[in-house]
Amino acid sequence: MLPLKYLAGYPEDLQSQVREAIRQGHLATMLRQRYPGTHAVRTDEALYEYALALKSRFLRNAETPAKVVFDNRLHVTANALGINGRIPRMQGNRVKSKREIRVASLFREVPPEFLRMIVVHELAHLKEREHDRAFYQLCKHMEPEYHQLEFDLRLYLTQGELLGWPEA
Repeated sequence: MLPLKYLAGYPEDLQSQVREAIRQGHLATMLRQRYPGTHAVRTDEALYEYALALKSRFLRNAETPAKVVFDNRLHVTANALGINGRIPRMQGNRVKSKREIRVASLFREVPPEFLRMIVVHELAHLKEREHDRAFYQLCKHMEPEYHQLEFDLRLYLTQGELLGWPEA
């Protein structure tokens, strides 16, 4: 049986449907039809501006991240698609911390909906640290299709890992 690590938490009958779609070659076609293009955010500066625009629209009172960048090491080493944390910095005798958001570099070449979903996810951590009900409500507030996009991203990652990334 084909292991589907990105779909491990989903019911077995759903995983079976995905395996069948992969076997028949329908998964890539479905993803290309649903998400035909890629976004134009290619640089760290553009990603920072993109994230700040979303933050200013939905999270005005949240702390502003000092940095939002694509990170080449994320997907491989941390098995994460994005991280949000505090980075300590020395200023004189005092230690100050600044917020950073790092997005896996594979998001440079994905459909715009997937980039938005991951940025929304990381921005939601500015307000809600845990993946709890309040966190997912905030994600849905910023992106009403959040749960569908998260599932489709898992399909996209499965396709890419097993058979290669769907061509745009």
